[in-house]
Amino acid sequence: MTGVADQLATAVSWLFVPATRPDRFAKAAGSGADAVVIDLEDAVAAGDKAAARDRLRAAWPGDVAVPVTVRINGPRTADFAADLAVCRALAPAAVVLPKTESAAQVREAAEASGAPVLPLIESARGLVGLDRITAEPGCVRLLLGSIDLALDLGISDDRALDSARADLVRWSAANGLPAPVDGVTTAVRDPDAVAAATARARGWGFGGKLCVHPAQVPQVHAAFAPAEDEVTWARRVLAAGHDGAAAVDGEMIDRPVVERARRVIAQAARHTAA
Repeated sequence: MTGVADQLATAVSWLFVPATRPDRFAKAAGSGADAVVIDLEDAVAAGDKAAARDRLRAAWPGDVAVPVTVRINGPRTADFAADLAVCRALAPAAVVLPKTESAAQVREAAEASGAPVLPLIESARGLVGLDRITAEPGCVRLLLGSIDLALDLGISDDRALDSARADLVRWSAANGLPAPVDGVTTAVRDPDAVAAATARARGWGFGGKLCVHPAQVPQVHAAFAPAEDEVTWARRVLAAGHDGAAAVDGEMIDRPVVERARRVIAQAARHTAA
């Protein structure tokens, strides 16, 4: 992968900004976030959808260093087709497709917009369709809509969504997609809550997190960066080589261990560069 495709695959922090606030587009792109999501869906009142599209057309931030994506309205809404038409005209890095529940929806969004699709999994139907959604060529990475999914499942404790997180990770890996992106933490003024939620997501195999405020971006980056002891361990493993009988700190070094060490070093290098 190169260019924008690689940025979408490796982006850790994804910052939402309302489509009704074009004054914030450049600020979001310069916030340190790895990707920006301009929101035509939840951040826009029902009566303001058309005006939001007009503002997006007029103030499209085309020349910025980070990928700019657009969250459109869902496939079952009246604004779906109009949002896709705007995306075809603006050519965002990707379309965020809310309420994704089928491969056919991904295919329709990709064909109509001319852009790759980031399916947002927010329902039980989305979960049971992951095998086909992740196999659809237009799908480039999964996002978890944890708040809507909890509502659909009748869950009040975010930890109860961990089995769903495992599903997103499992099907992403099975179909060769990058590690998925975890849902938002609404506690904007609670850095400990953001750090804890991000650390849990990383532990489940996620590779990024959706953010609702610029203050969350550095917290997310810090939580996804490998700890110093992880980097030290990885360097020791790679320095030991791999001949089928090597051991580091009492741990036998075989191919999966070496590969995990390489990934830790690569992650550390990306976070250092950022």
